[in-house]
Amino acid sequence: MYPEDIQYSNEHNWVRLEGDTARIGITDFVQQQMGDLVYFDLPKVGDKVEAGQPYATMESVKAVSDINSPLTGEVTEINESLDEGPQQVNRDPYGAGWTIRLRLSDPSETSRLIDVAAYKRLAEETAAKRKPKAEG
Repeated sequence: MYPEDIQYSNEHNWVRLEGDTARIGITDFVQQQMGDLVYFDLPKVGDKVEAGQPYATMESVKAVSDINSPLTGEVTEINESLDEGPQQVNRDPYGAGWTIRLRLSDPSETSRLIDVAAYKRLAEETAAKRKPKAEG
């Protein structure tokens, strides 16, 4: 469910570092929480994004939500195939469902990323907070 060869953020992004760039997407946990994804509003190539700030919007049959960037940098590529097939993120969040590629402005920010074990704990804690409390 969570690949071990990538890093994760507290904002529920995954990050695959590729030299001075990073491929970024949303985690399987987020796509499951959102349900069937129907639309992505991605930035343009050349746009600057800031860590912790929204870089895109995703829409599902349930809700519209911002996607916050885990890192600061310049967008060098967007996944244009999400225009025609946003559900790729539901089917393959760590492969065909990536959102952007970013040229890193400050590579030291990657030290804030977490490994798969830490991310699994975060996802479990987040899921537990969202469960409705039983009346009693």
